This record gives sequence, structure tokens and C-alpha cells, in this order.
Amino acid sequence: MITNEPSPLANENVITPQTQAEVSAPETPPTDRRWLELFKAFGAWGGSVGFLILIPLAFAIPYFVYLISSKRMPTAEQLMQDKTFLLLQIVAVIPAHLFTLGLAWILVTNRRRRPFAQTLGLSWPPGVSAWKGFSVCFLVALLLLGLGALITNVLGGGKTDLDKLIESSYQARLATAVVAVLTAPLVEEVIYRGMLYPALERVTGMGLAIAIVSFLFAGVHVYQYWNNLGVILAITILSITLTAVRAFSGRLLPSVVIHLVFNGLQSIYLILEPFLKKPENVQPAPALIELYRSLRHLLF
Repeated sequence: MITNEPSPLANENVITPQTQAEVSAPETPPTDRRWLELFKAFGAWGGSVGFLILIPLAFAIPYFVYLISSKRMPTAEQLMQDKTFLLLQIVAVIPAHLFTLGLAWILVTNRRRRPFAQTLGLSWPPGVSAWKGFSVCFLVALLLLGLGALITNVLGGGKTDLDKLIESSYQARLATAVVAVLTAPLVEEVIYRGMLYPALERVTGMGLAIAIVSFLFAGVHVYQYWNNLGVILAITILSITLTAVRAFSGRLLPSVVIHLVFNGLQSIYLILEPFLKKPENVQPAPALIELYRSLRHLLF
């Protein structure tokens, strides 16, 4: 007898629009995913550099318009001594960092499809408590500060562009300290150790990935410190250490904490430095203060 009831076997072979899409869109091969993540990581890095160039320029344009309208447009040399202009250049780093963090969030989460912190590894390694992890990171930061101070004192060098910015006004000091503590450690670690390192490590292996990330991090800072080899070497050592910690711990949070403590200790001194100066007939400042003074170039 012939019936109109569909066969159970026939139902298994029915291709719905959903299953058709799954068949026609096979899963991306692992090799292709590695290169896609590398492309995203370098896109975030390029965006971070672009924001640091373009946003301070955007902040300066209204000030230039004001100077032109008041018929007192300064020369390039005078502009580099203009306290308002220099302060604007520091303050502009904050929105540049925020735009960078937003771009990183979009790329890491794949537009809210993946958790941001978990994907980047913003946690302590398994079996490491928060107290133990912070204590070790604090000690590492202190050692890096001491080593950096030794290097910059031995090699010497002229005043860097960041030195001139910091010394232009007390407001510039405060703005630098805010950037160095609130945005720089997190944003720089997200880009360099959170995105670039793991993407490179999957393609090149651990050793070469550490070298490339460290070179990129130091290279971005060279334009600020081109006349001070000691500072460039100290930043390179800092970058190698932070990247190695990320590589061997398998987590990003330790690198963020080390960077935060490193910048935070310097920022405290940066704010207090004008009040620590002593009259000429008094003994020079203690050696520890001299060491911190030599390291204030390394904030971001």
C-alpha cells in the first residue's frame, strides 16, 4: 500500500538552508587562522602607531588656528618651548590609547564573539595566587628599575624629547604621570604582548617572536630617545623581559602588572621631584633619587 507519510530516511537527507550554509562554508584551516590572527595583530599595532601620530596632530590644529588668528604664530623652536602646545601633546596620548584599546577590543573579540580578557590571558597562571603573583611582579619591576638606572648612568646621553616635555610645566608632569599609570601599561601590553606575541609565536616560534616584539616595542620609542643610547638599551631590556614573562607564564596579566609597577614608581617620583629639590648649600640628593631621575625617560 502506498502512503503519503514521509520516510524517516528521506528526512535525514533533506538539506535545509542552514545545513547548506554549513556545507558551503567549511571551517577555516588552522594555518589560515594563524595568518589571519597575525594580520589582525599587525593591524592593531599599525593602528596604535597611527593614533599616536594623528591624534596629537588633531589636538594641535585648533591651537595653531588660535595662534594664527592672534597673529603670533611661533617658529618651530619656539613651539617646542610653548607650554600649552607641549601639554596638549601629552594629553592627546590618552584618547590615542583609548582608540587603540577600542580597536584591539574589536579585533580580539571578533565583534563580541569572544571574551576579551580570557582571549588575551588577563589572569594569573594556574596555581599562582594574586598576592604571590603581584609580589613577584613587584620584585621584577624593582630589578628592572635598578638595571635601567645603572645602564643610563653608565652610558649617559643628552636630554630626550620626553625630558623636555616633562620639564616644560608641572601640568605636563601630572599629565605624563596619568598617562604612564592609567593607560600606557594596559594598552601597550595588549598590543605587544597580548596580540602581537601570540600571533607571531604561532608562526615563528617562541624565540623569534620574543625578538620581533621586543624590537618593535623598542623601535617605536627610538624617535623619542634617539639621542640617548642608554635609555634605548634600557627600554629594549624592559621589552625583552616583559615579552619573556608573557611567553613562559602563558598569561598577559603578569606583564601588565610589571609594566604598571615600573611606570607607577617613576610617576610617584615624577610628581614629587619639584618638591624634593634642595638648596645649593645642602648635600646632593640621595643616590636613590638620582637613580629615579635618570629613569624618568622610560614611562611610555
